[in-house]
Amino acid sequence: MTTPERPKVFCERHHPGLVVSDIQEAVDYYIDKLGFTPGFTWGEPVPTFAGVNLGNVQIFLEKGTPHPEGGTFFVVGNADELFEFQRASGVEVEVEPGDREYGLRDYSVKDLYGHRLTFGHYIYNTGPAVVIERVEMPVRLEKRIVAVLQDLALFKRMSLSSLLEETFLHTFEPLADGVASPHNPADIRYIQTLKTKHGIDYDCHASYRFVEREG
Repeated sequence: MTTPERPKVFCERHHPGLVVSDIQEAVDYYIDKLGFTPGFTWGEPVPTFAGVNLGNVQIFLEKGTPHPEGGTFFVVGNADELFEFQRASGVEVEVEPGDREYGLRDYSVKDLYGHRLTFGHYIYNTGPAVVIERVEMPVRLEKRIVAVLQDLALFKRMSLSSLLEETFLHTFEPLADGVASPHNPADIRYIQTLKTKHGIDYDCHASYRFVEREG
């Protein structure tokens, strides 16, 4: 039998589905305790199906007997912020937030029916150290921009130097048919030659792993 050619599938959306014993109770819990936003409810007079949203992801809630095997994972913008909200709301914490070796900072909680929900955001401090040499660069920046950068570095648990290096490295990269920075396509092409000339052989997240050369 000839093996059929594997199709090239584009998945536009993914909707995790969970079985709960009470739809309205579940909807209220996901919105009030877990930080989701309302989606829809279906069924009259008692709803038997619903959807709640977390960013652009929607979870389907189906009425039935819960069977909380496995778990559901969500990648969010700031897992620590969401964790603090959920903990303050009395959600059962299963695993405290932590940086994982697979490149995410995440934590796990359980909902009313025992479903394990894990929330995390990407981190880029995993992998081998990249030995560098930092040099002083005389530069003056507008005071308010500096204040934003300092607060952002604190928020991201980075040094100001690492934050600026990350920003600069991102501006060196093309993005689809455009650029990921104020540079135009011609500038980007020239920057690629400069990166080769000066031995920049690491990616745009490498600043998380920079360590300064001793001596």
